[in-house]
Amino acid sequence: MSPPLDGITVADFSHVMAGPYASHLLRLLGAEVIKIEAPGRGDAMRYYGTDRRYDGMAPAFIGVNAGKKSIVLDLKRPEHLEVARRIIATSDVLLENFRPGVMERLGLGYESVKKINAAVVYCSVSGYGQSGPLRDWPAIDNIVQATSGMMSLGGEPDDPPKRIGFPVVDTLTGQTAAFAILAALYRRAKGGGGEYIDVAMLDASLAFMTSAVVPYLVTGKSLERTGNTGYSGQPTSALFTARDGRTISLGVVQQHQFVALAKFLGREDWIDDPRFKTSVLRHAHHDEMREELATELAKRSASDWETEMSTAGIPCGMVRSVSEAASFAHLAERRAMLPLTIDGLPRKNRVNIVNAGFRMSSDGPDVSEAPPRLGEHGRELLEWLGYSRAEIEVLLDIKNVQ
Repeated sequence: MSPPLDGITVADFSHVMAGPYASHLLRLLGAEVIKIEAPGRGDAMRYYGTDRRYDGMAPAFIGVNAGKKSIVLDLKRPEHLEVARRIIATSDVLLENFRPGVMERLGLGYESVKKINAAVVYCSVSGYGQSGPLRDWPAIDNIVQATSGMMSLGGEPDDPPKRIGFPVVDTLTGQTAAFAILAALYRRAKGGGGEYIDVAMLDASLAFMTSAVVPYLVTGKSLERTGNTGYSGQPTSALFTARDGRTISLGVVQQHQFVALAKFLGREDWIDDPRFKTSVLRHAHHDEMREELATELAKRSASDWETEMSTAGIPCGMVRSVSEAASFAHLAERRAMLPLTIDGLPRKNRVNIVNAGFRMSSDGPDVSEAPPRLGEHGRELLEWLGYSRAEIEVLLDIKNVQ
């Protein structure tokens, strides 16, 4: 069976993370993604990080560009702009994440593009959207982590704001864009025609933070910061130190889970203890419950608690490093990682990237091709667009275009 997006072509003018992650998800589902890059260095993500040995094929770039095709175009040159228009004319999706107004100035705004491809699904990704008083403000991941309120949610009540330790806003915005594009393609398939999609990093972040934002909208009160205690605020949903010094995360939030935990630990006395009988009482006696539970959980190793509690139906997980989590044998069964062969990397040519986060019973999500070198598919794409051999040689006569 064909992958879900087989036959769909994406003209990808995006760069760095949010846009490329959106097109990466579409590529994992079978779409053909044509990555349009600027002359010289191309996508800045090719050089992300401090290890210069990976320049041109940085790990962050590898993670979201596998299987795409790259062509280098100087969109300020009329003949290269015409190539871009031809790509758009044959594409189902146009994705871009320039600052608002840039594509219009290039002559590639939605109103202009509709004249050459009325059925295109055109998706613009930006920091604050294509409208509103903040439209022209620059934004990257950590900026929107700040302006969205995200940085104020973690830690204890008196802690300073804290950035989440990976570009979560870029990733969730890319997912939002991919979701919107799929919805537009589905409607088009039912005869709805083309569509313009405006995805803002701020809007997507607030949607992602629904569990924090809506309680404020309903009650007028912001959520309290609870540190490593879970969203429920229960003392039995928090972090604890095991005998071996490793940390476990317990997620006991429902009454039947608490009863199971008490029995598992041989502490049936908790079930009828007037301090702990209900979730309301446990919350009221938070410190006492935590202290007694911490004493019990210090008696065995973290891995023992994780395995035996999870088997018993009690939510428990050992806190792992990213390297430990990525090495789970469980993930091989899930195809959560996808192997790629990329020639010329400093350490090894065989690497893994992360899959889309779900499985399907038939084809996808999947990709097996390496990320493209800058301009790697220029000649192939120009031939596909119908340019003659002589025209191709002229168009390729620019530094870093192959």
